[in-house]
Amino acid sequence: MPLKPLPLPDPGSPDLSSPLAFLRWLQRSQRRGQVLSTCWALLEMGCRAALPLPLGQGVQAAVDGDAAGIWRAGAFALALSAVAAGGTVLLHRQAVWNWITAATQVRQLVARQASRLGAGLSRRIATGEIVAVGSGDVEKIGWYVELVARVRAAVLVWLAVSAVVLTVQPLLGLVVLLGVPVLAGSVWPLLGPFEKRYAEQRALGGKATELAADTVAGLRVLRGIGGEELFLARYRAASQKVRAAAVRATRLSSLMQAQQVLLPGLFVVGVTWYGAHLAATGRIGIGTLVSVYGATAFLAAPLRILGEAAHAWSVARVSAGRATRVLSLTRTSGSPDASPARPERADLHDPLTGLTARAGELTAVVCGDPDFAGELAERLGGHVPSAEGEAPAPQQQAVRLGGIPLDAVPLAEARAAVLVHDKEPVLLSGTLAELLDVPASGRIEAAEALAAARAEDVLDALVDGSPDCGGDPMRAVITERGRSLSGGQRQRLALARSLFADPPVLVLDEPTSAVDAHTESRIAAGLRRSRAGRTTVVLATSPLLLDQADRVLLVHQGRVTASGTHRELLHREPLYRAVVTREEDPAPVATLPAGVKEAV
Repeated sequence: MPLKPLPLPDPGSPDLSSPLAFLRWLQRSQRRGQVLSTCWALLEMGCRAALPLPLGQGVQAAVDGDAAGIWRAGAFALALSAVAAGGTVLLHRQAVWNWITAATQVRQLVARQASRLGAGLSRRIATGEIVAVGSGDVEKIGWYVELVARVRAAVLVWLAVSAVVLTVQPLLGLVVLLGVPVLAGSVWPLLGPFEKRYAEQRALGGKATELAADTVAGLRVLRGIGGEELFLARYRAASQKVRAAAVRATRLSSLMQAQQVLLPGLFVVGVTWYGAHLAATGRIGIGTLVSVYGATAFLAAPLRILGEAAHAWSVARVSAGRATRVLSLTRTSGSPDASPARPERADLHDPLTGLTARAGELTAVVCGDPDFAGELAERLGGHVPSAEGEAPAPQQQAVRLGGIPLDAVPLAEARAAVLVHDKEPVLLSGTLAELLDVPASGRIEAAEALAAARAEDVLDALVDGSPDCGGDPMRAVITERGRSLSGGQRQRLALARSLFADPPVLVLDEPTSAVDAHTESRIAAGLRRSRAGRTTVVLATSPLLLDQADRVLLVHQGRVTASGTHRELLHREPLYRAVVTREEDPAPVATLPAGVKEAV
């Protein structure tokens, strides 16, 4: 079997109508793997099911004193054992292939969905939920998809063994034919309660993961305010809830597993006792008894597979339900045919706030609520998805680029037209050249973008920390999330990446919050030069950035209330002056009505 490169070139378009439909789609997407796994399972289990036949023949030959019959039976048993061993190796390899492929496929689908929805994903689904789906849930789904082929083979072998035993001893064959499904079905009454408890455990685990992620992300702040013990107590309480839920689910799981051992064992004992009774009364021979006993004892293996399948189905359905909830999120319901012509010459307009960024200008936006500024930046980039079952925002409230609703523009075109530079952008590990390996217009060179972001000292720090780069900053290595750099250095590298990309419309959310005033002044001048002729929106309250803007907009209570240059607004708008200069002012600062905030 040739190895398959991962990740997959295209994970496909899943059926998200229900968890069961999603699982069936995964099985159909690996038809060849499922067929091969079923064939190897049939070969392996068929040989093991047939092995009692030569053993019984050998015993009968020994009773009859037939030496040649003993040798023939031994050779037959050896051949079956060799083929069964080969089938076991091939089955294991194919089963692992099916498992990994299914898990990888789901993981790629989740990653693709996160990429499609952008920063708005975490506002619809908790971060812990996404992490749980991308880690534990994909393993459970892969387990079930892999197991389906072995279940098919187990059912076919059970029917074959029942048919053989029916021809030898009809009553025993009838017991085998009817007993296996009865024993397999005995576990089903436990599946509903187990599935409910397992779903509760996974939900609590997702919340605990989310709490841990938030705590780690804000650890520096927590240390500064002495809040570590408070959040530690919260996480301890959350983890204890997860532990208690896991114990409740495990109790039922252990009972299900005990049934898989106890009931087949009792079944084999009962069939063997009856067969021994038939042999004692002379109705069947000793060799036939051995064959029937061996075939019946083998049926414990298919029973275990059926029990495992019931367990796998219960956890996979919960995991598939969580996966479909994430994958069912939609970004827009707009027309895929809409496309803004010449976005570099198009105004960016938000009907909800009244904000308009004129084409080719540097527009600054001032609002006193940092959370609203971040939500507004996401909204301007069209990064706010609609949750499953939730009606999308009215089309008349959608952000428009050149008069076209941005939510109706195909995702690839929207991302190419408008780039949102987050307040806390992520730097992936790799070289500086790899960091700047992004789709770009080609109008700005990498060196020019780095100079505009005033990243000279950052390049020196990278070279000093990468002795193998030979003095070439582009070959210098950036550690994961840029942890070896200061906050200001990371911020300037991320800004340089956005400037190098040179999108037609660039939205920046506090791009200089972590640098000193002198550096900020130089960055503001470099930003204006590098973005000349392009549409740029900067959400900031720094006078150094605001003074470089062609126009400044003041957002108060979710609406644009004033516009002008920085100096004009300082003289005529007390609220603007209070926000920018941090002066005391009796007027409230940019609070949001509930309805406006929910719409954003």
